[in-house]
Amino acid sequence: MSVVLATAGYDKKIRFWEAPSGICQRILKFPDSQVNKLEITPDKQFLAAGGNPHIRLYEIANSEHQQPVLTLEGHTASVTSLGFQRDGRYLYSSSEDGTIKLWDLRNPTYSRSFDVKAPVRSVALRSDRDEIISGDAAGNITVWDLGDNGFIHQIQPGRGSTGGCLIQTSIQAVDISDDCRTFAAVSNHGTVYVWDPISQNTGNFLENPPITKFRAHPTGSYCLHAKISPDCRHLCTTGSDGSARLFDTTTWELKNELKAHKKWVWDAAFCADSSYLVTASSDTTARLWNLRSGELTKIYHGHQSAVTCVALNDSSV
Repeated sequence: MSVVLATAGYDKKIRFWEAPSGICQRILKFPDSQVNKLEITPDKQFLAAGGNPHIRLYEIANSEHQQPVLTLEGHTASVTSLGFQRDGRYLYSSSEDGTIKLWDLRNPTYSRSFDVKAPVRSVALRSDRDEIISGDAAGNITVWDLGDNGFIHQIQPGRGSTGGCLIQTSIQAVDISDDCRTFAAVSNHGTVYVWDPISQNTGNFLENPPITKFRAHPTGSYCLHAKISPDCRHLCTTGSDGSARLFDTTTWELKNELKAHKKWVWDAAFCADSSYLVTASSDTTARLWNLRSGELTKIYHGHQSAVTCVALNDSSV
């Protein structure tokens, strides 16, 4: 299968789409909860779906097989983030239960667990260092060593006060570019913090001030997701204002604002060459955007309630 596109959400259904035509090719029923996150293995063989609290793996190529091939049990609350190590050897996940877990896909139980002590909103894998970086509801960004060391460093970039009252923000999303030169963390109120882990790497890069800080979405709106494009040239953020926004990672200027959804935009996924983006929204649709022209190319209809997650893999590897 050259292109794998899947969406899911609160109707407890995973839909696979023919990307150019918008035809739904296959529907899987997630048995016991909404689906919060989707992730496709690098080889396009399996789809991981994170719910509350289970993670289930489904075979992609075998459309006759409707049941998961593996159910991962260990989280005790909603799964908030999923990712595969590049060669697919293991999966990492985060949850509102305050933990990050590593899973060997040959085993239904986790092989490693990190106690964050706050609901985890997002995690990202730093492949050049074998580290995971998390963002949590207490406003912390934390670096974890996947080896024996565990916890490395933690900061709270949004901590401040106004009129003597402490301001507490959640770190809603974290991501690191494929070349590991750009790390972005975004608060629920839309503030973006950016570091360069390589050039700032004196000890730990988070010990340095961010190289830039800016607001991605209007005051009064919430930021829900952030993702750096595979070509490392753009950061996409999505928000409760119904938009997805693209920022140039060289200048950090707003390059494009994609507005067509009628409600919150929960998730977004780039294609392999960064020329297209798929967004998922509470308006029950997913939408395909041509980023070169900025035009809306296709609308994916079929879900009966909010679409909260999307996964796309069209790589040739």
